[in-house]
Amino acid sequence: MSVSKLHIRTFGCQMNEYDSSKMIDVLKNSHNLSLTDNATDADVLLLNTCSIREKAQEKLFHQLGRWRKFKEKNPNIVIGVGGCVASQEGEMILDRAPYVDIIFGPQTLHRLPNMLNDALNSREVSIDVSFPEIEKFDHLPEPKSNGVTAFVSIMEGCSKYCTFCVVPYTRGEEVSRPLNDVVEEVTILASQGVREVNLLGQNVNSYRGLTDDGLDTDLALLINIVSQIDGIDRIRFTTSHPVEFSDSLINAYNDVPELVSHLHLPIQSGSDRILSLMKRGHTALEYKSKIRRLRKIRPNISISSDFIIGFPGENDEDFNDTLNLINEINFDKSFSFIYSSRPGTPASSYPDDVELNIKKQRLALVQKTIDESTESISKSMIGSIQKVLVESKARKDDNLYGRTENMRNTHFRGSDNLIGKIVDIKILNARGNSLIGELVN
Repeated sequence: MSVSKLHIRTFGCQMNEYDSSKMIDVLKNSHNLSLTDNATDADVLLLNTCSIREKAQEKLFHQLGRWRKFKEKNPNIVIGVGGCVASQEGEMILDRAPYVDIIFGPQTLHRLPNMLNDALNSREVSIDVSFPEIEKFDHLPEPKSNGVTAFVSIMEGCSKYCTFCVVPYTRGEEVSRPLNDVVEEVTILASQGVREVNLLGQNVNSYRGLTDDGLDTDLALLINIVSQIDGIDRIRFTTSHPVEFSDSLINAYNDVPELVSHLHLPIQSGSDRILSLMKRGHTALEYKSKIRRLRKIRPNISISSDFIIGFPGENDEDFNDTLNLINEINFDKSFSFIYSSRPGTPASSYPDDVELNIKKQRLALVQKTIDESTESISKSMIGSIQKVLVESKARKDDNLYGRTENMRNTHFRGSDNLIGKIVDIKILNARGNSLIGELVN
């Protein structure tokens, strides 16, 4: 049986977005599948799942329930479930959704062509949620870029075992790609017009890629090497852990101008007691010390973070510690969520003794505080001249669209030949995360 069209629905983080792009690449290469945004047109339906946020399983089965109707009309449709929930649940997914044909984990997406062949030829369910470490990167097609920015995965997994987090159980422990493999991928992307790369990992600053001589390379050295690749004008990395935000990485902000003045560094709580219960391995003071050192090198660096609100045992004093830290750091943005128990994590056995209405009140206050900070920083940019990487034409008008180093969407008038270049833009107006500006000749 032949198949021609593929539809992917992606939940979760940037790593999942990256993985989905690789699924598209491998199935294009093996079965010449073309991507469609319309699920009703697809022969192959893939769901790339995330188990970090609340109700991950419910989202999975809700979406599968919609797709079941397609399969009832056309039994030849192939339905696959990948990502972290697939890794966590495995064949138990079949108990609620026996019409699923393929179940695969984040580390086995490169085996999709063979799994799809099995589903098409034998009509048997194909399951592979193993952890073959870094094998998948050796079996992916040459990277292709669709724009001037690109994600590059440099390591996977996490060995920190924070008590609230499922990543070590769904993606395995930390494994880094060899240095030359990463450099080769970035070089290929740069030759295709990519000007900004975002180096990805669940705990990206734990990167320890081997050289051909068997020596370890840390993230700071990798950033230095990537900055020397012709065409690469901007470097970002995400997501970091404060414990391994090393001296060499801080110094990279002094040594590498291509490294943008923006950092996402999750802390989760401003309370040392809660950080200890979370097994984060650092204190609020240690976190603030690293931020102070960074701001001494880059005074205008933009800092964003993650916060878990209402972790088991969080009291008023703990929450006030978090608010005080937020006000002291003056975060530009944040991803903040009410704590939800993830099956299999140590914290899932803790008494969840914070009332839901209190969690909601605390979350609203955190988000309001940081939203006000975001708005204030945006307005402070009015009248300044910002370096903007021009990414494309705007969707709704004839303006051009690009982003500042601190991730502000910026619109301005200019000719299409500016796409892919970094230009000086004078900021005229600001609202939230969006800026309006004019080209500076």
